[in-house]
Amino acid sequence: MGVRWRSTDCESFAMLKQMQNDLFERAKKFRDANSLEVNSYDEFKQKIDEPGGFLWAHWDGTRETEDRIAAETKATIRCIPFQRAKETGKCMVTGKPSEGRVVFAKAY
Repeated sequence: MGVRWRSTDCESFAMLKQMQNDLFERAKKFRDANSLEVNSYDEFKQKIDEPGGFLWAHWDGTRETEDRIAAETKATIRCIPFQRAKETGKCMVTGKPSEGRVVFAKAY
């Protein structure tokens, strides 16, 4: 004996699914509109305050550099994407090799 679905159950499910999709799309648009790539520490310090948002920057992977950035700017790493572009570069702070950009932001 299975669970009987009424038409209102199916309509409710469809409506919830659409709401979830709409929220997801809105969040992606916000993220994309508020994401910037920066290539130097001076540019980073300027952009983290104005306009703010999510800054993609090269980082050398060390805790010391991460702590220095946090102490000087109040920004911390928010995400190291699994599927980030393999873009070799130099850490914006130390100049050491970087395997790719990470996402920094401030908490408000």
